[in-house]
Amino acid sequence: MTEIIDSIRASLVGLRMPRALEALDHTMRCLERGEMTALEAIDILLSHEHGNRESRRFTMGVKTSRLVPMKTIEGFDFSFPPSLDRSRIIALAQLDFIERGEVVHLVGLPGTGKSHLATALGVEAVRAGKRVYRASLAEVIDMLERAERDGRLPERLRFFNRNSLLIVDEIGYLPVTPGGANLFFQLVNSRYEKGAMILTSNRGFAEWGDVFGDPVVATALLDRLLHHAIVIQIEGASYRLRAHTDLIPEHTRTIATITPPPPPRRRGRPPKERPIDHRYG
Repeated sequence: MTEIIDSIRASLVGLRMPRALEALDHTMRCLERGEMTALEAIDILLSHEHGNRESRRFTMGVKTSRLVPMKTIEGFDFSFPPSLDRSRIIALAQLDFIERGEVVHLVGLPGTGKSHLATALGVEAVRAGKRVYRASLAEVIDMLERAERDGRLPERLRFFNRNSLLIVDEIGYLPVTPGGANLFFQLVNSRYEKGAMILTSNRGFAEWGDVFGDPVVATALLDRLLHHAIVIQIEGASYRLRAHTDLIPEHTRTIATITPPPPPRRRGRPPKERPIDHRYG
């Protein structure tokens, strides 16, 4: 029996299964006492190792997806923005929108939880084994501009498109140059109906012409980003500044309803694709 255990231990070392190795002695004692069957012992050893590898995969996935500091849906205070329907976020966390290649828009003033929710949904996607990448709009455009200068734009677009979910944060916070707007359109167009996105913005869709510095490009972006879209508006003041409300001008404490414009009319025959999924609102 000792030789067999030593052989198992050597195999676990060779297979780089440290958690199973740690559990081996205790598992064997339980097996000898008749407290479990051989199949149960194998299951326990494999479960220890699988759990360890999943934990490492998740930790690395969160880091490479740029979801640090990590946020969770459980850690979001749904009582602060009373207009936000918790059930809609829970439904999104099932990740069906990723399978359908849809775009989720989180719209609201700074500090209302848009980035928290976008990151938390990204974390759920990583947990489910999806490839995710998160960056601000300014970072995305900077990467695209540098790639274009270096003659590597197609390669950079492929990098973004390898991810099942692309999170683009902070749309509207910084002005976008016309060249940057065109590059972002190329990215959106390359993912259209192929890859899911989450976009956060503090500006209504009617203001995107100003944000991107080109109404024509903004219209083309919205044409694709609102075609299969889930729009979640978060009304209210900043969560971060809740303890200093008296210092904020009254007219900036709340945000008026931000409603999306009607989808741009398409030329030619109506598309065969399904309309916006209204199960989320």
